[in-house]
Amino acid sequence: MDSITEDYLKFAKELAREAGGIMEHYFGQSPSSHFKEDDTIVTVADLEINDLVIERVHARYPSHGIDGEENSKKGNSDHVWVCDPIDGTNPFAMELPVSVFSLALVVDGQPIIGVIYTPFMKKLYYGAKGYGAFVNDKPLRVSNKGFDSKSRLNADWWVGAEFDIMPAVHRLAYDKNIYVLCPGSTTHAAALVASGEFVASIFPGTKGKNVDIAAAKVIVEEAGGKVTDFYGNEQRYDQDIRGAIVSNRIVHAEIVDALKEVTKNEV
Repeated sequence: MDSITEDYLKFAKELAREAGGIMEHYFGQSPSSHFKEDDTIVTVADLEINDLVIERVHARYPSHGIDGEENSKKGNSDHVWVCDPIDGTNPFAMELPVSVFSLALVVDGQPIIGVIYTPFMKKLYYGAKGYGAFVNDKPLRVSNKGFDSKSRLNADWWVGAEFDIMPAVHRLAYDKNIYVLCPGSTTHAAALVASGEFVASIFPGTKGKNVDIAAAKVIVEEAGGKVTDFYGNEQRYDQDIRGAIVSNRIVHAEIVDALKEVTKNEV
């Protein structure tokens, strides 16, 4: 690994652990919270972690931009740190230990560094483009299985999502005899695709939802998987996205095909 990439990755890993410490501090303490305009919940922990990321990036890489779910300072740089301070804020507020911190360095729209940290499991998933993906320094590899009765699929959906994927997911589950499981954090689910626990994850997020997928893009693909938009196409991760299919590559085309009914009226 070249020295610049190594420096970026070390920085991201250290910041992930620091953010995880904040999550642990507030977890179970009924942190103050409010609902945003889109009716999603945000806690003081989300805001504190997002501010921490801005502070640390600005101090270390002052020319880089920051695209955070709660606050951003993008500037004009083609190097942007894309952060979801807590993915799974709702379960976090409910004291369900499934939430994660994620951070990616996106260069010219494509992630080259990604970290996903699960502080409650003490698992740090990370990857660098061209250098592999790991969890706690152990190499990651996606599942080599297709759809069958032992396959697990994550599918996220909420009222207001641009794509209503659930009818298509139900048909796919019945047709392929697969188990649909929704732990409550799409980024955590993506990490589990990278480790082979899920064969795929389907995420209907669009506006402002690049923060959920940017880190997963590099980690999953370095583990042998594939991450695209709902149409099976590549997309940028420094702007809004058009949904995301995160898979072990084997089942990717089948999911794209299954979602054609959902995407047929979209441009």
